Amino acid sequence: MSRPTHGTLHHVELWVPDLHRAVASLGWLLEMLGYALFQSWDGGRSWRLGPTYLVVEQSPALTAEQHDRCRPGLNHLAFHVEDAATVEELAADAPAHGWHLMFPEQHPYAGGRQHHAAYLENDDGFEVELVAIKSPERN
Repeated sequence: MSRPTHGTLHHVELWVPDLHRAVASLGWLLEMLGYALFQSWDGGRSWRLGPTYLVVEQSPALTAEQHDRCRPGLNHLAFHVEDAATVEELAADAPAHGWHLMFPEQHPYAGGRQHHAAYLENDDGFEVELVAIKSPERN
């Protein structure tokens, strides 16, 4: 791993109500995006890509049963995806891993015609946005 750039995100930690569901949904997605399993312990896992890693942990200190992206705090995570075809492949495979397509009537342009993306929400209420780096609308 090379030295991180000043200001690069070091890590994100998500507290989840069910570790097994999180590994099935978030773990699958992170690995599809090129992250590798980094750490594993009884209550959590982490995946790393370059200098950044993402942690999912089922903490005994949780005060709610589900994440609510509409409350103050984290709304969603957005990831770069190589191209529009890969966004569509991930969106098609996502339901088998606990994800649901948001805004299906506007997909893949819910963010506008110049923004090819899939907005997914998992069974625990976490949202991800998969944004094509190269899309047919902005090559």
